[in-house]
Amino acid sequence: MELNLEEQLAALNRAEGRELQTRYVELFGERAPTHHRVWLVKRVAWRLQALAEGDLSDRAKRRAVELANDADLRLSPPKAEKPRPATLAPLPSPHDSRLPMPGAVITRKYKGTTLEVKVLADGFQYEGRLYKSLTAVAKAITGTHANGFHFFRLGKEQSR
Repeated sequence: MELNLEEQLAALNRAEGRELQTRYVELFGERAPTHHRVWLVKRVAWRLQALAEGDLSDRAKRRAVELANDADLRLSPPKAEKPRPATLAPLPSPHDSRLPMPGAVITRKYKGTTLEVKVLADGFQYEGRLYKSLTAVAKAITGTHANGFHFFRLGKEQSR
């Protein structure tokens, strides 16, 4: 005795992946192109309904073919991009344009004292200690995080 359509559809929601694969083969006569459970449930349910209640009418099928013929379908896959010749990327400038050249001294008045920071090729020197960034120097001076360029007033305004 065959189950009615509603019972078959309810059983699909409880079915495991292998059961859905087997059911797909029974209904379509070929292996499913995917293992995606939700897709399999929808396709098998559609096929069960089409078999039980009838497929599209001949008129609807003809119209679908007409629409497909009118559509701009791609008949060949897109061409693969040609490999571009390797180009050497410009090396980043080792010197930040906001900073003076190595050897220069940046000065700033802060809380009544004049601060002096020497610019080195690979960092900064303040009171005999080496720092990797101006921000590290500013933090050592203020005790809080501060942007080094802003603290020492370097940047766009100074370059004018």
